[in-house]
Amino acid sequence: MSKLLSRSQRVYTGSALIILALVIVGASFPKAFSNFATSALNSIAHVFGWLYLLSVFGFVIFLVGLALSRYGKIRLGEPYSQPEYSFFSWVSMLLAAGFGVGLVFYGLAEPVLHYLNPPYNDMPGSSPESARYAIQYSFFHWGISQWAGFSIVGLIIAYFQFRKNESGLVSTVLAPLTNRLPKPARQPTSDSLNILAVVATVMGVATSLGLGVLQINGGLNQMFGVPDTTLWKFIILGVMCACYTVSSYSGLDKGIQWLSNINLALCLGLMGWVLFTGPTLFILNTIVVGIGDYISNFITMSLRMDPFEDTGEDWISTWTVFYWAWVIAWSPFVGTFVARISKGRTIREYVMGVLIVPPLLACGFIGVFGGAGLHMELFGDAGGALTAAADKDITSALFSFFGMMPFSTALSILAMCLIFVFLVTSADSASYIVAQMTDEGSLEPPLYKRLSWGLLISAICLTLISAGGENGLKGLQTGSLLAALPFVFILYMMVFVLVRELRDDRRRMLLDLYEKHESMPVGADAFEARDILNDVWDDEDLEDADDEGKRSKSDS
Repeated sequence: MSKLLSRSQRVYTGSALIILALVIVGASFPKAFSNFATSALNSIAHVFGWLYLLSVFGFVIFLVGLALSRYGKIRLGEPYSQPEYSFFSWVSMLLAAGFGVGLVFYGLAEPVLHYLNPPYNDMPGSSPESARYAIQYSFFHWGISQWAGFSIVGLIIAYFQFRKNESGLVSTVLAPLTNRLPKPARQPTSDSLNILAVVATVMGVATSLGLGVLQINGGLNQMFGVPDTTLWKFIILGVMCACYTVSSYSGLDKGIQWLSNINLALCLGLMGWVLFTGPTLFILNTIVVGIGDYISNFITMSLRMDPFEDTGEDWISTWTVFYWAWVIAWSPFVGTFVARISKGRTIREYVMGVLIVPPLLACGFIGVFGGAGLHMELFGDAGGALTAAADKDITSALFSFFGMMPFSTALSILAMCLIFVFLVTSADSASYIVAQMTDEGSLEPPLYKRLSWGLLISAICLTLISAGGENGLKGLQTGSLLAALPFVFILYMMVFVLVRELRDDRRRMLLDLYEKHESMPVGADAFEARDILNDVWDDEDLEDADDEGKRSKSDS
């Protein structure tokens, strides 16, 4: 059978069958699937929680070290290539990528819930100390660590696509390792690696879509009394699929760019409204203090577990471990987008930009909404109503917050529009990226693959929500944990290959310079030597041109 199918069809068929099988099993045996999801969530978080924490922290250290090393000057493109986008445009697109439905879902709810139930039960809840602690941990979850997971994949994809002119598929990146296998095992191994990457991406995207569906359903329930049922989640997904299909037929680039600009404008507009109509000074102070606490306690938070006590295990599996698994599962999707817009930039520019701009934006969003919500609880008229609403149903926290502000109905409708547009753009772009991954990295994957992946992503999203029981969140968490576990090992192999390729890249550059000039400028590294010698070549060309001109005049 494998001989009859092309490579792209094998990856497409294999990954689609796995997702379809999960959908069928979940729909046919919902109770058993739900029990399995709960058991898997607890087991994986307990056994492999340390791996997720150590991996994400390691990615941060690796990226910062790489940016500051001698390899930081390597460009993600040809040696003399320039960025395709200006710095302002690049930053704007990073800001658009930094906002996602997950940030809207957790931006207010997470600080409020940490305020009520502090991380690791380190202090009494509903206190000024727990409020400060809540902001600190919320910044941690949406800061540098999260974007390290995205940017590590984006860096590797960009390097192989633009520097080595190869496809950004996982199998292509790992070809130096798989080529050492016996010949009969090479192709099945490459196909399996690509299938694992596709399944991880689908699970990560389904988690993000699922959060948006839960929040829209929660908002409709809060405002119009719409029941919070699987049927209504199915209706929301159905409407999203219809809009996504229209977007796919009408064209990807313009539609996605237009909708992304709307998303960013709505997000910044809501942020500005809350900031200037709310407790502005308190919010600004909260952001500054939160950043200071985050930086001061970064290493402790990154590697903290409680092996000597059982009090923090449930908390870390629900929050930090879930976040890092979600990041790893979603990294091929976000990484591919970030890679595309970063062509021509040096590794140093890439790392510093991606690890600073989106995290700052995320912390600003959390600081504004979380700070305003905490002010209501500490000094306002909320009287515990906001924390009670978030604790009862996290999906309705944002709408409960808007209900305590002027023009609450208009704000809630705008928020639901924002979330829905996020759903459509995420489904559209995700199905496009997954279709690429199952079409050998083609920039124009067939429409049937894009549409089929949109339907499959929606189907697995609904299955995971149903498996989670009442609020569906546990099912989404389980999907991310399961998908990320094998992919984290693939990421380690990809990093290993990248380091080796960077080392060989620099050696080739040094060798080329030496062969051309039989020497190098003293004290210069390969990049400085190349630039110096390039200036020498230009000067020699000018001198030759001057000599040629003088000879022509004397002859005449």
